[in-house]
Amino acid sequence: MDIKLELVIIPVTDVDRARDFYVDKIGFNLDHDHTVSEEIRFVQLTPPGSACSIAFGKGLTTAEPGTVKGLQAVVADADEVHAELVKRGAPVSEVEDQAWGRFVFFDDPDGNHWALQQIVRPS
Repeated sequence: MDIKLELVIIPVTDVDRARDFYVDKIGFNLDHDHTVSEEIRFVQLTPPGSACSIAFGKGLTTAEPGTVKGLQAVVADADEVHAELVKRGAPVSEVEDQAWGRFVFFDDPDGNHWALQQIVRPS
């Protein structure tokens, strides 16, 4: 049996601000921005190289904006990702070394929290 996580809904207050942040500052690809009705707007973005996307919009969730914590994506090189995000003007942490990986953290404009992990294999 295969189970593939393909979409995570992120609650946001301002759809355009969130779309611009994830595309311009973080570098996600804009897949869809579709207004279905006055009550429903669907914006889907995919991190480069990822099989899983995020979505936000209007009428998609009742979760409070900023309540998503613990989102984690894997990157090949934390230093390279950190440098690219700083160049884009993203509000990211310094690279943090932990026993289980190297991390860069950021919050979106609503406070949804992300960790970008470079997996470190024991030598």
